[in-house]
Amino acid sequence: MRYLVLFCLLLSCAFVHASESGQSRAESAGRSLIGQPAPRLVLKTIDGQAIDLAALVGKKAVYLKFWATWCVPCRQQMPHFEHAFEEAGPDLVVIGIDVGFDDSVEEVRKVQKELGLGMPMVFDDGSLGEAFHLRVTPQHVVIGRDGRILYVGHEANARLDAALAQARSSSPAPVAAVAAVPKDEPHYDVGDRVPAFDVHTLDGKSLPAFGATPGQPTVLMFLSPWCESYLAKSRPAMAQGCRTARERAEVLARDNHARWLGIASGLWATRDELADYQREHHVAVPLALDASGALFRRFRVMHVPTVIVLDAQGKVLRRSEDVDAALPASAAVTVR
Repeated sequence: MRYLVLFCLLLSCAFVHASESGQSRAESAGRSLIGQPAPRLVLKTIDGQAIDLAALVGKKAVYLKFWATWCVPCRQQMPHFEHAFEEAGPDLVVIGIDVGFDDSVEEVRKVQKELGLGMPMVFDDGSLGEAFHLRVTPQHVVIGRDGRILYVGHEANARLDAALAQARSSSPAPVAAVAAVPKDEPHYDVGDRVPAFDVHTLDGKSLPAFGATPGQPTVLMFLSPWCESYLAKSRPAMAQGCRTARERAEVLARDNHARWLGIASGLWATRDELADYQREHHVAVPLALDASGALFRRFRVMHVPTVIVLDAQGKVLRRSEDVDAALPASAAVTVR
């Protein structure tokens, strides 16, 4: 019995640690947003509704929840989220935002029906995650009636409830300074030429994304270090795809037909966690953490693994999310 109690205590501590980790990541990412005017954005729901955040300033508070259908704590928190929506009243707008990462509108609709969710749902292309410094799922963002961001967090707890109450009771007078509409970033597709940029790898090197060796193409493999483990039960096919990509990339990188770089998402990942992944799987391909998500957005990557092939001049030769089809073809790219 004593050992059972000890085991339960250790297990409890592990859950607390994981919860605190998510909360601390969300708070750290959102720290620079607190007190600032919320971005002026028009959100388009999966049902075709347009919600203008700027039009709500001075009238209603806003509660945004970033989530994903594959995210376990997101589902666990849904009763709290639905309750907030049902009790919103005329002074609060509650909106769900699927992060769009390794997800689909079809899966969102399925979860909506399964859990009986009534709030409007938005499917993000990465731009909302960028604007609100998304780092974890779920990530809660509370905006007061004055248009300022009051709270960014991960847990559905008393602090979130207090922030919602404060947002609804805050002065309806709009802030003097209004946040500008985020500017569109350039995006690159097959056939486009990408401006030169460097990739900062875990070993402290700054490597050119392409053109390191005259005539040699570069393969950028976009990944998530938790894909193989976290999704093993909920999305086994996706987890297997991530494992296959890693294993085949290691083999193909040795033949020198192309240069390989691994680009890891910053969602639920730190440099230390990526380094642990590198050590655990003995990954020889150089790895870099895209902490801000800039490279994922630049190449419109919303699924892992995704393979992007650049020639020595930075032209995008091909991209694929199909590992079996992409990796052998990518490795066979030759100089023309």
